[in-house]
Amino acid sequence: MHRRQFTQSLLATATGLSLAPSAWAGPQDAIDAKMVTIGCSLGLSGPLASLGKELKQGLDAGIAQANARSGGTGGRELRLLALDDGYDPARSEENVRKLIADGNVAALLSCMGTSNNQRIMPLVDEAQIPYVAPQSGASSLRKPEYRSVFHVRASYSDEAQRLAKKLVAMGITDLAVVYQDTAFGKEFLVDVNNALKAVNQPAPKAFKLDAKGEQVATVVQQTLAAKPMTVLLGTAGDVSAALINEFRKASASTPLAATSVALSGENIRQLGTKAGGLALSMVMPDASRTSVALVRDYQRAMRAVNQQEFSSRSFEGYVNARVLIDGLDRAGRDLSRAKLRSALAGLRSNDLGGFTVDYAGGAPYVGSKFIDLGIMGSNGRFVG
Repeated sequence: MHRRQFTQSLLATATGLSLAPSAWAGPQDAIDAKMVTIGCSLGLSGPLASLGKELKQGLDAGIAQANARSGGTGGRELRLLALDDGYDPARSEENVRKLIADGNVAALLSCMGTSNNQRIMPLVDEAQIPYVAPQSGASSLRKPEYRSVFHVRASYSDEAQRLAKKLVAMGITDLAVVYQDTAFGKEFLVDVNNALKAVNQPAPKAFKLDAKGEQVATVVQQTLAAKPMTVLLGTAGDVSAALINEFRKASASTPLAATSVALSGENIRQLGTKAGGLALSMVMPDASRTSVALVRDYQRAMRAVNQQEFSSRSFEGYVNARVLIDGLDRAGRDLSRAKLRSALAGLRSNDLGGFTVDYAGGAPYVGSKFIDLGIMGSNGRFVG
């Protein structure tokens, strides 16, 4: 038995699905002539629901825009099949097995979470299904053997290096890191350590928050007792908002910095003026900067689906959808997963309107190294 057939048999046994080789969607199998289905597993419920919902808003907007402008791609309507996993890696794995088995699912798009993506990458690799824009910047997901995976965003390591170098250049060398006891949080701590070591600075003081984020007040007090010059947050979603709120209550003057996934737009609105002064790394242009053509396209697409609130997370979802759609357009009418994978690998200096994606470097395919830094104003918008 060949390796792929053997793995399919294991998957069928584990899930109870009937995934005999004839039913399994292989990379060369033709896709439905009338509709292209794009699969996604993300946390629409659970601890990162606000991030997941905003991400899906952007994905929906990008796909709706393509359907409205040109009837989809290659004469086929596009459809997003988004399955909720509650940010649970086991549920992510179950969802992706089902999506891979569906012969009409041409590709996966923006499945969310570091641990979640760690669970599904072997399935993606084995099935050879094109997978665009995993919603994680973890270095552990960027392996050369994953030749069907096309990252869009810069990595968390890139973000940590940019934050660390900027702070050191400002004379801030006594840093603390509050990180969550998750795959993302632990990788972020390693990335910060490596970034500081690269500029000959000591390791930061590290404070671990439990995975459920139930010790916020205690961890904030422990961190402030160490008297750092700046605190970096290795957290995402609601727990980041809880930490910022607690830090502002305990010591409003302590500078805080975080990554691109720290907060949803809803988190920022809930924090109100407490978000003011927060430094954030950004892997896309500012979603409110309408001088950028891509941002204008995104805002038009969001309004067209009755979404009036703009956020970095929905913008990233929109950009991710655009990258996949460009690949689908290049793959042509006789679509298969193999043709789509080749088309995506062939994207070169693809300017979406102020943001360029290029997969010329080969696997691991990483389309962008864009990193910017912004300071949140008291109105919830970036001021610099």
